[in-house]
Amino acid sequence: MQPQRDLQGLWLLLLSLFLLLFEEARAGRPLVSCPAACLCASNILSCSKQQLPNVPHSLPSYTALLDLSHNNLSRLRAEWTPTRLTHLHSLLLSHNQLNFISSEAFSPVPNLRYLDLSSNQLRTLDEFLFSELQALEVLLLYNNHIMAVDRCAFDDVVQLQKLYLSQNQISRFPLELVKEGAKLPKLTLLDLSSNKLKNLPLPDLQKLPAWIKNGLYLHNNPLHCDCELYQLFSHWQYRQLSSVMDFQEDLYCMSSKKLHNVFSLSFLNCSEYKERAWEAHLGDTLTIKCDTKQQGMTKVWVTPSNERVLDEVANSTVTVSKDGSLHFRRVQVEDGGVYTCYAMGEAFNETLSVELKVYNFTLHGHHDTLNTAYTTLVGCILSVVLVLIYLYLTPCRCWCRGVEKPSSHQGDSLSSSMLSTTPNHDPMAGGDKDDGFDRRVAFLEPAGPGQGQNGKLKPGNTLPVPEATGKGQRRMSDPESVSSVFSDTPIVV
Repeated sequence: MQPQRDLQGLWLLLLSLFLLLFEEARAGRPLVSCPAACLCASNILSCSKQQLPNVPHSLPSYTALLDLSHNNLSRLRAEWTPTRLTHLHSLLLSHNQLNFISSEAFSPVPNLRYLDLSSNQLRTLDEFLFSELQALEVLLLYNNHIMAVDRCAFDDVVQLQKLYLSQNQISRFPLELVKEGAKLPKLTLLDLSSNKLKNLPLPDLQKLPAWIKNGLYLHNNPLHCDCELYQLFSHWQYRQLSSVMDFQEDLYCMSSKKLHNVFSLSFLNCSEYKERAWEAHLGDTLTIKCDTKQQGMTKVWVTPSNERVLDEVANSTVTVSKDGSLHFRRVQVEDGGVYTCYAMGEAFNETLSVELKVYNFTLHGHHDTLNTAYTTLVGCILSVVLVLIYLYLTPCRCWCRGVEKPSSHQGDSLSSSMLSTTPNHDPMAGGDKDDGFDRRVAFLEPAGPGQGQNGKLKPGNTLPVPEATGKGQRRMSDPESVSSVFSDTPIVV
């Protein structure tokens, strides 16, 4: 009976083991749970410092963290693991000899959130290299030999928050990574320190929101010294951004093959940085953002009169939008002043002050003033032209009358000025009147031998005065004198 009971017990043990293996297989777990070169603890596999030339095969599909650092891996091909590791969230490949990574190498790990490729031999980042990692949040690429970064290398990596590219050979700033509405909308840290950057897109960097500039590290680069660079980092220093405050001594630039600290450029005579005010005209629509160093903060705006600006309110020209921005529907003069934004977050609180200057005219006021001045100038010019035409081109009635009816006196004639307001009187018509009352505004004009070219008198000629006046002869003065024919002073006779 005893051997029979032992046999039954053995069958029960084998049946239990079979059922256990069946459950393991149904759960998707391999029968061999841990590679020989690795140390396994639950879902963590550490294969570090084993001098491995290749990735071990038969990795458990339930692996969540895989450490392959400090080995001799040189290439990461598409088939580096035959098992699809859907649970893997962290992959450590630092301190290897990697110089090639296939564009399909990350297809087996679509849910990866942390990838460490630092301290390898990578030289380029090809297009769509990380596009399969749509859940990736942290990517370490520092201490490589990267010289070129393809513009499409990080396409579709929309969850990436931290990107470390320091200690490489990068000479072009990848603006497409940080520009507003760019490929990495959640990127809060971009480390480009210790590279070979010489020129920066300074106007574009100045427009970046503070939460991006706060994590944009550019120290230890041979930047070109100029006042625009000084103004950029002075602004960041004024805002107490971490990217400047943490590495002030390492922020330098090159001038005449010498290194200078960015904040010690006295030889350039750069002006001190001053925070600029927002400017607006009457009736403008304006939006002022509360430019905080962290995203997702709760924001409260206070007016210059210490009143809180409410959210969307009907019949109000100043409101706070959903993203915390201050919105003006139609700017008025009384809207000018200093507005304060109080931002509250999980890590810290922040207070920002923004000054608004309102000009007491509309945006088109300058154009209207210019048009008025232009019209006035044109009117003046036309008036002068008309006066000149009237003076020099209108025929002289007295001259014409002298041709039709010769004067009884053969000497010089007197011609009434066209500008005179006193009408001409014929001295013969009113003989009963005293000649002393026949007063006219006239200019002396030569006649006969005393007349020079173009009707002008020759200097020194004598004008005989009509006998009726009872006066002696007079000599014309020099043409430049007050009584010259070019003078505009009338002679009353």
